[in-house]
This record gives sequence, C-alpha cells and structure tokens, in this order.
Amino acid sequence: MIKQRLTVAAGWTLAGIGVLHAAVFLPHPYWEQWLTGGLRSGEGGDASLSVFWALPGSFVVPLVLLGLLLARLGRRGERAPAHVGWALGGWAAGCALLIGPSGFLLGFVPAGLLIAEDLLARRRGGGREVAEPAIGREEPARQRR
Repeated sequence: MIKQRLTVAAGWTLAGIGVLHAAVFLPHPYWEQWLTGGLRSGEGGDASLSVFWALPGSFVVPLVLLGLLLARLGRRGERAPAHVGWALGGWAAGCALLIGPSGFLLGFVPAGLLIAEDLLARRRGGGREVAEPAIGREEPARQRR
C-alpha cells in the first residue's frame, strides 16, 4: 500500500481551513441569544443571522469531516475521484467571484492537490487505486490448503 501524500495533504488542508474558519467566527456576542432561542423566535437581528450562517450554520463541520475522510483515504493508499477536486475548485472560484478576495481562495490548495494526485496516478498508469480490505485478505489462501 502506497500512501497518497497529496490526498493526505488535501485532507489536512481542508480540515485546517474549517478549524480556522471556526476560530475566526467563534468569538462573538450572539451565542447567548442563539442558545436561548432568539433565532427561532425571530428576535435575532440581521447581524445575528449573518454570523449564524457564517459559523454553526455554515459548511465548517462538513468541510472538516470531508478533510478527515480524505486524509484517511490517503493514508490507506486510496485517492479521491478527480471530480472532488474539480468541485472544490469550482465552489471556491464561484464564492471568490461573488465575494471577492477572501478565505475562499484557500480552497484552491486542496482542490489543486486532489487534481494533481489524480493526474499523477493517470500518468503512472495506476488508474483508480483501491486498497484491499484489511479483514479477510488472507482467508481465501488459508481455505485452499
């Protein structure tokens, strides 16, 4: 099993971006209002709603989970399909075009790493490498004896 270093790096980069995003938006005065039901009752103002969609209602948790999944795939010798990299890059480009230079530009790093990993595998002729399952790998050999 060969570790897919670019996939691992892309995964940790995505997880890091999610954690940094949470760290930037975490300190604000709206937590008490949210936890007491201010969003459900309509008491929250526009600023409270904006910060909510920037932190707990954003893509932070799925982004970190995707990053951890990619890191695990890479450590197992697998790589993500190229469309994952292209989709991340397209999402980052679209958001950067809408909002201007921002943290979305960081999305090009993991996207580029995933695309590069796919291109390198195709160049090597490896196609889509999938690791064999760790459990039961040796059982058929034992049964033949």
